[in-house]
Amino acid sequence: MLTTTGPGDRQTIKLSISDMTCASCVRRVEKAIETVPGVSGAAVNLATEKADVTFDGAPDIAAVAAAVRGAGYGVDEDVLEFPVEGMTCASCIGRVEKALKAVPGVVDATANLAQERARVRLARGAATFDDLAAAIERTGYKAVRVAADTPAEDDRRAAEASALKRDLTIAAVLTAPLFVMEMGAHAVPAFGHYIHDTIGMQASRVIQFVLATLVLVGPGRRFFLKGIPSLVRLAPDMNALVVIGTLAAWIFSTVATFAPALLPGGTANVYFEAAAVIVTLILAGRFLEARAKGRTGEAIRHLAGLNARSARVIRDGRTEDVSLESVVAGDIVLVRPGEKVPVDGEVIEGESYLDESMITGEPMPVARKPGDTVTGGTVNTTGSLTFRATRVGADTVLSQIIRMVEDAQAAKLPIQALVDRVTQWFVPAVIAVALLTFGLWLIFGPSPVLAHALVNAVAVLIIACPCAMGLATPTSIITGTGRAAELGVLFRQGTALQTLEGTDIVAVDKTGTLTLGRPTLTRIVPAEGFGRDEVLALVAAAEVHSEHPIAAAIHGAAVAEGVALPAASGFVATSGQGIAAEVAGRRVEVGSTGFMAGLGLDVGAFADEAARLAAEGASPLYAAIDGRLAALFAVTDPVKPTTREAIAALKALGIEVAMITGDNRGTAQAVAASLGIDRVMAEVLPDGKVAAVRELSAGGAKKVAFVGDGINDAPALAAADTGIAIGTGTDVAIESADVVLMAGDMRGVATGIGLSRATMRNIRQNLFWAFGYNVALVPVAAGLLYPSFGIQLSPALAAGAMALSSVFVVTNALRLKRYRPSFKGDKA
Repeated sequence: MLTTTGPGDRQTIKLSISDMTCASCVRRVEKAIETVPGVSGAAVNLATEKADVTFDGAPDIAAVAAAVRGAGYGVDEDVLEFPVEGMTCASCIGRVEKALKAVPGVVDATANLAQERARVRLARGAATFDDLAAAIERTGYKAVRVAADTPAEDDRRAAEASALKRDLTIAAVLTAPLFVMEMGAHAVPAFGHYIHDTIGMQASRVIQFVLATLVLVGPGRRFFLKGIPSLVRLAPDMNALVVIGTLAAWIFSTVATFAPALLPGGTANVYFEAAAVIVTLILAGRFLEARAKGRTGEAIRHLAGLNARSARVIRDGRTEDVSLESVVAGDIVLVRPGEKVPVDGEVIEGESYLDESMITGEPMPVARKPGDTVTGGTVNTTGSLTFRATRVGADTVLSQIIRMVEDAQAAKLPIQALVDRVTQWFVPAVIAVALLTFGLWLIFGPSPVLAHALVNAVAVLIIACPCAMGLATPTSIITGTGRAAELGVLFRQGTALQTLEGTDIVAVDKTGTLTLGRPTLTRIVPAEGFGRDEVLALVAAAEVHSEHPIAAAIHGAAVAEGVALPAASGFVATSGQGIAAEVAGRRVEVGSTGFMAGLGLDVGAFADEAARLAAEGASPLYAAIDGRLAALFAVTDPVKPTTREAIAALKALGIEVAMITGDNRGTAQAVAASLGIDRVMAEVLPDGKVAAVRELSAGGAKKVAFVGDGINDAPALAAADTGIAIGTGTDVAIESADVVLMAGDMRGVATGIGLSRATMRNIRQNLFWAFGYNVALVPVAAGLLYPSFGIQLSPALAAGAMALSSVFVVTNALRLKRYRPSFKGDKA
């Protein structure tokens, strides 16, 4: 917890440190912390695994955490995510983030206008939700504690939209007669004479005063409650612009109505309709915006809706329906045709086809039999299945997917940095421009100068729209990542949306990525003096201890042929090369050409046969028995049916495709030629894939995405600009990857890249509109066109344009929901 321990601004933060095992660890952590600028002292306790860090001035927790991790230890962190009420524009985001980052213990904080939520990373135990809420409250916003009785996000948004609809209706009813009375009199002179002759001009102004005042203190009250405090704090936001603009029009009109002598002659005009119309149109924009923003999160709601509500479990020989929360790992669960699979598990009885399209994006049902895995949220289509629950609650694949999508949607892309820099000064700059506009019109404007100055200054205040700037990026991210999840592409890191867009080269692992990953033994060519069955028995016995897919192929072939396997001992594996073991008193060694060369064996006798097999796409390997070359084995791993289409799709996107494999060069080149792959890097050992990725990047000149299985290829996935893991539909917690493809299908890579390009293009469209709108219309509102064309922008039209800008940005982002993969490019 935070304590004050000395003079000035000296503060102490208590951090939780992990991975310490002895006293020397304590000193290493202390020394690492003490190297951080601003740290005056550190005391680490091994027993409590806590560090008391004293700062001279503002604590820099992120720097301390980085120093501790650099020393080989960890700093435990918590992540808090909660709604923030009152954020209406891009400047609000900056203020909320700045307030949160100033709380001692906070490592990082981001606010999302589209989601109206904040996400905070903080050192465990260093700060509480109340500390964060207090910091937010001091800036004029409100943090909402997420608890069991907190209304659901959908309910909260629905309540907000309902309140906006109510206020909009009231404002419209009050504004309509006001607008007709004032503008109708200007547009239709006869109507103006009628008003003058019946109720009189003064009575008309009093009625307008009453109606406009009701609009401001009723539906418009929300702007004043937030705008006035922001002005007092000298941190104006969009609400402040509305307050200044409407209040200026209302005050001027009130004086013109009840004390016209206070104004210069000829300037006692009223603008009550402008104040009321501004409030009404902005409420209309916010109502439409709220409805549209609700649609951006449909993907998450759809995923959450996939969960079954109950499960049918077999306990003590009886079948009973229980709530989903009551299912525990190890329970036996029964699923009938047409029902949803409630949790993840392993089939123990029955056969059926499951519709897994909601998880993988693949439309064809998948066969499931005893020993296969099933995923919660999928639909059982035909037979009845009994399975043992393996993952429940937050551990299920569906829960992990939802967390991944939520994390990606909360991300702040690098492109957002430009928006953040602009919005820091945007609202104050608009107020300055409005004041300048007022002054210039007072000095150079035509008569009545005060009226012209007021109208143009109010128009400047109202036309500016930081709302659109704040929504431009997050709405596209939310919609894009949600659509990606529906297509079976999970962005674990939201930033991958931007990095994937610029991919120049897609590097792919061969086994399990391009191929099915289920090799089969297709041929054995024994050397002179060795029998086929003898060699197969000895080699298969040695390979029993290996987990490599090729080992499984050889062992499976021996079992299928009914070959008796003797016992093996002394098993040794050389990564990426081969294996050796003692089998029935004989030395058996199996591996690649290089492995045989290392043993001093020449495989030249099999050169012609090996070349022919490699040209057919088979992988040749050799067996040696008692130091003599014994046989050539040919193993074939079939290419996935969709791989050719996937490669063609990537090349249609203008992307070079490279294959990195440990396979024999001839085999690799044969597979590459059949698939249309541009570049082959063969005979690469597992620890050489990182170097291969770096070679492809040409020192950073090329952006490389690496596609692998997420386990053996973890270092290469991490080294690439974007790591893409081929998922299995069940194992999605792949920490090394930025993107996970739920289906084992390379076409998902093209889908992900195409959607990334579409999303980034959508973001740029939004930013162009948000920035271009202000650049173009603020000068018009200031009166730039008046000297040449006599054109002035009324505050009412300015309000309509401002409301439209936010609606445009959100609506444009929603187009991403219609994205469809196209193997000739991307659309949306």
